[in-house]
Amino acid sequence: MTNEELLGEVEDLLRTAPTRDTIKQSDEQNLAWFGRAGALFDAWNSVQGNVFRTLVDRFYTAYTPREYHPILNQIMIVLQQARHDLRMKTSGPISTAIGHGMVFDYFDELRKIVEGARRDVFWVDPYLDAEFVSRYLSHVATGVTIRLLAREKLATLLPAVDAFSQQHGVSIHVRSAPRFHDRYLFVDLTECNQSGASFKDGGRSAPTTLTQITDACAVVLETYEDLWIAGTVERQ
Repeated sequence: MTNEELLGEVEDLLRTAPTRDTIKQSDEQNLAWFGRAGALFDAWNSVQGNVFRTLVDRFYTAYTPREYHPILNQIMIVLQQARHDLRMKTSGPISTAIGHGMVFDYFDELRKIVEGARRDVFWVDPYLDAEFVSRYLSHVATGVTIRLLAREKLATLLPAVDAFSQQHGVSIHVRSAPRFHDRYLFVDLTECNQSGASFKDGGRSAPTTLTQITDACAVVLETYEDLWIAGTVERQ
């Protein structure tokens, strides 16, 4: 298989991954997903294929969520590693230019990123508001942790978060912090995307960009994780 074909396979694996609530069930669909993932790793990198099989063996011999959730996190991390390695070998980091007025194009690019999350989505934007909640949070897969680091629009953001949480039965963690201005979306603690505009305004009044950050991702994530830890808890 070509790198482009492998990338398509790993992207589809991430999109179709069983939820965290059902992935431990030994039904035919879950077993087929793990088998397909193992074949993909063998085609991509034989060493990583051995790592993946070891993780799967450990996953199925662990019995409690406390035991198998960390192993599941490692499985998803190596899948994301394959995804990013193949992206860099094919098209490199993704950077998308959004023209003035191209509101749907901005939304659609961001939606694709959000739907690929399987563990954690961490939004950083001082201007997150009610419109942001209605536009994007329904695209987060069941079982994925949602974290919002915001500041300026809490008066509209928090009621929308409460209503969304009540209707959909999900927990959304919200914190506020001073002295941050940039907009980032971190996915599964491994992928970093920077938006030139606030997530609620992308493409509306001016051109903007969505840029995937690779080399500096760990450093940028650490910076905002520190802000998150030190931030004020608004919703837990």
